[in-house]
Amino acid sequence: MAEPQAPPPLPKSQPTFGKRNNTIIKLLGVGALVLVLLIPLAMITGVLNERLARRNEAVVDITSSWGKEQNVIGPVLGIPFQYRFKAVKEVPLAEGRVERREVEETATANAYFLPQLLKVNGEVQTQTLHRGIYDAAVFRAQLVLSGKFAPPDFGALKIDSRDLQWKDAFVTIAVNDLRGTREALLLDWGGAKRPLLPGSQVPGYTTGATASLGADKPIDNEVEFSIALDFNGSDGIFFVPFGVQNEATLKSNWPDPAFRGAFLPADRSVRPDGFNANWKVSYYGRDYPQQWTSRGGNERFNLQVVTNSRFGAQFLSILDAYRYVERSIKYGVLFLVLVFTTVFLFEVTARQKIHPFQYLMVGAALCLFYLLLLSISEFIGFGWAYLMAAAASTILITWYCRFFLGGGVRTLMIGAGLAGVYTFLYITLRQQDYALLMGAIALFIVLAVVMYVTRKVDWYARDSG
Repeated sequence: MAEPQAPPPLPKSQPTFGKRNNTIIKLLGVGALVLVLLIPLAMITGVLNERLARRNEAVVDITSSWGKEQNVIGPVLGIPFQYRFKAVKEVPLAEGRVERREVEETATANAYFLPQLLKVNGEVQTQTLHRGIYDAAVFRAQLVLSGKFAPPDFGALKIDSRDLQWKDAFVTIAVNDLRGTREALLLDWGGAKRPLLPGSQVPGYTTGATASLGADKPIDNEVEFSIALDFNGSDGIFFVPFGVQNEATLKSNWPDPAFRGAFLPADRSVRPDGFNANWKVSYYGRDYPQQWTSRGGNERFNLQVVTNSRFGAQFLSILDAYRYVERSIKYGVLFLVLVFTTVFLFEVTARQKIHPFQYLMVGAALCLFYLLLLSISEFIGFGWAYLMAAAASTILITWYCRFFLGGGVRTLMIGAGLAGVYTFLYITLRQQDYALLMGAIALFIVLAVVMYVTRKVDWYARDSG
């Protein structure tokens, strides 16, 4: 009798799709968590924008009572004159008829002249006003405008000297806000003191002051002038190059000025206790003439061209705490990627099982850092707020990682890595000019480290094992 044959061996079971692609699935899951955590980052950005809007409202409320940005325009010499023009009028005749006749009429206009030399010598003392938890930088400016006017050239404007009304000649300036003026303003005109009355006659401007010269004698020689101004303001102070030659000197106790406008200082000195700046500007850098009239066809002098020729200094910090927080949030994705990559490498190299929920908790702590930074920086300086928020986030994440990374070297590496990344971010935030370069170099170094650590990992063997 034949012996029964043994049954054939069963085929080996093939690994499931999940086991064969475990690493790639885990990697995709980590990437999905990064995308999910962009939602709280966006919500924190919304909170930041809301707080920034409230801060701006408080600053506007403070500066509207104290004084806003100041633009000092002038001085301008104005001389009224009469001119004749022809007009067509309807003349009534008998029996209800009307006849159109050409008649000659007389009207009055102003001839405007800018100074030959304009010097501005100013001192600006800044201070900080508070409204709740918000601050606003304001200043008190004390300026002296001086220089000289050349004899007016009426021939170039085609004005007959017999039509001039010297008794109504005036000198006028425009200033945004003169509420801070503590004493009466005076014009020193060739040694004679003339009071400056409220209201500007600079074309296009209404706020300022005007002095009547009240003399029938023509201006045949150069006349030196001087005007002392004292006013409050905020944000910045700006001047315009009305002279053929313009010189401006400004000194202040503000340590972080921003020089703005069409012309930069010829020389400057910025110190921790303030700055000194000097401008030397000729009239070739502007687009309006040295003299013109208020009659039609003289539209070259207007608000736009005057505004385009401004120069001066701004007294707002370029980067306050809110701007620093805003810039730091932009690095939020980078933080998530770096920390998640580090944890994932520990999971790959040490065969450590880490649940997606644990990734999520670490990411939540990373996002909470920015909310802590925003809230604390409203009460103390940004540097100390950053230190406190970074320390709290680092300690919390390091403590949590100790339980699923097994403690020891891996946990210390997480803590040291977080401390290093937060330190690097702080340095990058402070480097306005080199932030992009530093960020690119840091990313390159991180990528090189990841490539070095994973250079010998057999990803296929890991999934098949």
